[in-house]
Amino acid sequence: MQTFLIVGGGEDGKTVLDMLASVDFIAVVGMVDAAPDAPGLVEARKRGIPTSTDMQTFLAPPPDVILDVTDEDEVEGRLKEMAPPQTHVISGAVARLMVKLVGQAWKRRQNELEAVVNSTHDGMIAVNQRGEVTLFNQAAGRMTGVDPAKSLGKPVTEVIPNTRLGVVIKEGISELNRRQTLENGLEIITSRVPVKAPDGKVIGAVAVFRDISEIKQLTQQVLDLESMKSMLQAIINSSDDAISVVDQDGMGILINPAYTRLTGLTPEQVIGKPAETDISEGESLHKKVLKTRQPARGVHMKVGPHHKEVVVNAAPIIIGDELKGSVGIIHDVTELKQLSRDLERARRIIRTLEAKYTFEDIIGNSESMCHSLAQAKQAAQTRATVLLRGESGTGKELFAHAIHNASDRKYNQFVRVNCATLSESLLESELFGYEEGAFTGAKRGGKKGLFEEASGGTIFLDEIGELSLSTQAKLLRVLQEKEVLRVGGTKSIPVDVRVIAATNVYLEKAIQEKRFREDLYYRLNVLPIHIAPLRMRKEDLYDLSLHLIKKFNQEYGRQVEDIGEDAIHVLSQYDWPGNVRELENVLGRAMINMAFNERRMRREHIPPLDLSRMIQPSAAPSVPDAIVGKPLKEVLAQTERDYILQVVAACGQNKSEAARRLGISIRSLYYKLERYGVL
Repeated sequence: MQTFLIVGGGEDGKTVLDMLASVDFIAVVGMVDAAPDAPGLVEARKRGIPTSTDMQTFLAPPPDVILDVTDEDEVEGRLKEMAPPQTHVISGAVARLMVKLVGQAWKRRQNELEAVVNSTHDGMIAVNQRGEVTLFNQAAGRMTGVDPAKSLGKPVTEVIPNTRLGVVIKEGISELNRRQTLENGLEIITSRVPVKAPDGKVIGAVAVFRDISEIKQLTQQVLDLESMKSMLQAIINSSDDAISVVDQDGMGILINPAYTRLTGLTPEQVIGKPAETDISEGESLHKKVLKTRQPARGVHMKVGPHHKEVVVNAAPIIIGDELKGSVGIIHDVTELKQLSRDLERARRIIRTLEAKYTFEDIIGNSESMCHSLAQAKQAAQTRATVLLRGESGTGKELFAHAIHNASDRKYNQFVRVNCATLSESLLESELFGYEEGAFTGAKRGGKKGLFEEASGGTIFLDEIGELSLSTQAKLLRVLQEKEVLRVGGTKSIPVDVRVIAATNVYLEKAIQEKRFREDLYYRLNVLPIHIAPLRMRKEDLYDLSLHLIKKFNQEYGRQVEDIGEDAIHVLSQYDWPGNVRELENVLGRAMINMAFNERRMRREHIPPLDLSRMIQPSAAPSVPDAIVGKPLKEVLAQTERDYILQVVAACGQNKSEAARRLGISIRSLYYKLERYGVL
């Protein structure tokens, strides 16, 4: 703590004393002035600070700072001569500047305090230790009928005869929320509080009061509002239809018990959260209503963690001309309430799922995607084996889920198997099961294979091109005979399973290289569906991006509503070797780059893309006049390849037009392009 000695007890000295005494890390050890009755010395003695007319009294021990607040130049010289070496002497000029600055700051602070005090609706009266009025704001003057300017400095008992501020000063005890009738007959509610110094001594008191008629009126309004709120809450809670209310910012403010029963979401999960929180599939109707200020009716969507299918009506809440929020009525239209599936299968090394995607979840309006969707929907109506072909990340698993959900097996099991994740022995036992004692560590009583568990439903064999030849042989038996033989077993078990396979491997080449059985290929390739890579259907980029952004909104708690044309232009320049999976990764990082309150994704949010990976269209080669020394089969294949490329290039890479000109189906065209390695 720094010790100060003040030399000069005039008004400036008194001002500096008041300033330093309020600072915790400064201790004033004394004040010196030639006049014993100087104002500063009087104030110092009140504060218990030693005073003297001789500075020598305070030089042992020496203070840290001697502050000269006299107006005499010769005093400064004497102070420097007398002060110990370790003591700093602050000159009179500096001290006077300090006093001036403090005075200005004090005046400004007083003006600010008066503005604040006079702006309040409550009356305020403050008195000092002697009971003299030091504060009397305009609200107090309005209620008491006393001029505030004329009341300052007067004893408070002359201004308000029946005041109890004197009692509060004497006893040092607060009196809160007391009724009092003023001289003019006005009844008030007042609180009186003693003002204490840091040492606990009472140095004044403050009264804050309000017209009781206003309080009565406010109380009645509160009671009326509480009654209305209780009635409204009872009406909402008694409704069998789920009700959801959001404010003007789209944040949840009210739901009823029917809503919780329908969606499975508690108030803690919805209140204060964005309007999209409860939506599992579809767009927020609340957001649409808040944007258009128009009601919307009969909108189908799925809500809650169980994807409950509902129909929603919503309307804006408008008071006067101000939009206050939106209210939605949610009707349950689900006729089947399914119990949760056994989650044990989800914890296996090979993941098994209930199909959760439908054709509505597959985004794309390009020709190639529409063609693939038409094939998939047709395949869903049959029980034939489907082979999904396409690059990694194009959405083969979504197609498998959608085909199952659109088939007559949708209420039965859907099992997904990734054939590339496990060793041959483990995969075989998981697919076909095993008998007790078939190998070391085998489960007592044996175990069902995934084909048996999927009986009556669908099994999705992903990455089927990675199966070993021995496993391919056993799979062929299942497809041909509709029965499985467990590992270590001797008895065949019949199964009724619809098989959907997927691969990004060029199976025809794998057959030539003896890595894939030709007979299994023909069993799988009954209904081949080619899913075009993203670079072949860039017209779907906007719809795909918007769909993924809505998904990330729920994951990241954002409210991004759109993606700009400049961002789409950047995305369309890239060739997407990772397809939709890579697009999802890029958009996820872009959303992280956005500010939390931004609603539109723009070009600057997109992370850098390696545009050098863009595949340039192949030039259309010319067929030579004569080819010597090559087999006819090779020449025909080369000629067919070159001609197809010429036609595709002439059609501006439009596959549908090229197929029309070639006189073949678009499926055959994709097959040939893939066969020649130019897709």
